[in-house]
Amino acid sequence: MRITTAIPTLILTGGLLAGCTPGAMTVSRPAEAPATQMTAEQVAAATAVTRAPAPRPAARATAAQLDTTTPEQRAAAARPAEAAETRLGTTIASLGNPSEGGFWIKTPLVKERGLGRIVDPSTGKSAKVDLIPLDGPESGGSQVSLPALQLLGVSLTDLPSIEVYRS
Repeated sequence: MRITTAIPTLILTGGLLAGCTPGAMTVSRPAEAPATQMTAEQVAAATAVTRAPAPRPAARATAAQLDTTTPEQRAAAARPAEAAETRLGTTIASLGNPSEGGFWIKTPLVKERGLGRIVDPSTGKSAKVDLIPLDGPESGGSQVSLPALQLLGVSLTDLPSIEVYRS
């Protein structure tokens, strides 16, 4: 009887390589200009607040290690709205991909990228965010970045109802 050891090695190698595809761990957001009624200067200032680099990969990262936003960005994102905003609706929020940095919400309430704000109506806390379209019915839930949920003071395991506004 002959035992072949090459097959388990090939299976293991194939499994390891499957996880090595480009972009398998993180997805970067395109740098396209968001749709808004704000001036170019206002868009640049808001984008400086909502964008942050992706965290370094770690096997057991904590929420603090995954949040790559600066204290200045968190303070700016928490400031009240400076211009009129349009209420888009209410959605159930869950934690999105924690390896995507910055303040953002992926929601079916928008059909094109833009800038906006999310508000927790139970506390009144808010965060400036990038609005990113998410396929699905408008009644579907939304995914929110880890730093944005933390700014709202929401537990990362809760499913809060939040209000979404476009700037």
